[in-house]
This record gives sequence, structure tokens and C-alpha cells, in this order.
Amino acid sequence: MAAKTVDEYAGAFPGWQAETIGAIRQIIREAAPKATESIKWAQPVWEENGPMIWLKAYKSYINLGFWRGVELTDPKGLLEGDGNLMRHIKISSAQELNKPAVKRFVAQAVKLNRAKGDPTRKANR
Repeated sequence: MAAKTVDEYAGAFPGWQAETIGAIRQIIREAAPKATESIKWAQPVWEENGPMIWLKAYKSYINLGFWRGVELTDPKGLLEGDGNLMRHIKISSAQELNKPAVKRFVAQAVKLNRAKGDPTRKANR
């Protein structure tokens, strides 16, 4: 059965994944306190003036993605992907979560969505 809430989604994963999802949620709450959290496209999505961030957990890693990832400042090269818009971080353990970097990415994502609007609308890209 598909999760209806982010709590249900996180609760479906064991150990380090549930812990890491919880840590990511806390970072997003701190860096984007006005963002809404919901399940869309069968995964957690955070929105403020359109979708900004998504999370998808797999058996051995978690992808934390940013709709406007190509526009984020990433001096350490943490973001992966090769599309025209989105980028993600692949996290394979709780210790691998770079909290300061994720917090900076979230803050940048909020600023971009506030300035440019919903990234899913072609006119706002």
C-alpha cells in the first residue's frame, strides 16, 4: 500500500534510512519553515511556491533531489545528475548525510522558487 503521509513513508524503511529521512525532514523544517510536506509522485515532496525538493528511498540509498538543482551553488560537487533542471544527492548511510550542505541547498531552493515561481511550469524555468 502506498504511503499517504511522509510519516508513513519514513516508517516503511528500517534503521539508517528512517533515521536519515528524519534528519533530512528536520533540516528542511529549519531551512524552509514555510514549506509544505506531502506525498506526490509516490514520494515525499516539499513545496514553497511550487515543488523544490523530493526524497526517494531505495534499498541501499536515499536520493534527495532538487528541482532547480542545476542552479544551486555546489562548490564540493555533491549534486549528481545530467538533466537540464534537476540534481540529487545520493546518501548511502546516516553518517554520509552532509547536514550543512543540505541546509544550504534547501535555503537556495527556497530563494529560487520565491524568485522564479513553480519550476514545473515551463514559463518559470
